[in-house]
Amino acid sequence: MATIITLLIAIASILLVFIVLMQNPKGGGLSTDFGAAQQIGGVKQTADFIEKATWSLAGFIAVASIVMTLMYSTSSTPALEEVPTEQVPTEGTGSTQATE
Repeated sequence: MATIITLLIAIASILLVFIVLMQNPKGGGLSTDFGAAQQIGGVKQTADFIEKATWSLAGFIAVASIVMTLMYSTSSTPALEEVPTEQVPTEGTGSTQATE
């Protein structure tokens, strides 16, 4: 399950990079590359689609990352065990003494 979610996060991240690179910082972006406003969908709908895709992918990555964090924090918490004390020899007597 964790592998599938990790793979989906990686794919969504790559798609998000491509979508962000399609956008023009001055507002043109992908819609100016296709020419006239008479095309199906028009300029406004293309910009809306790119914006919605950006926010959707970013939201998916955030939610999936939180889910992965919760999965690993609950399943991989080891039980605390009491560590045995080590026996260290004292000088000259040959006896051992417990350290804390």
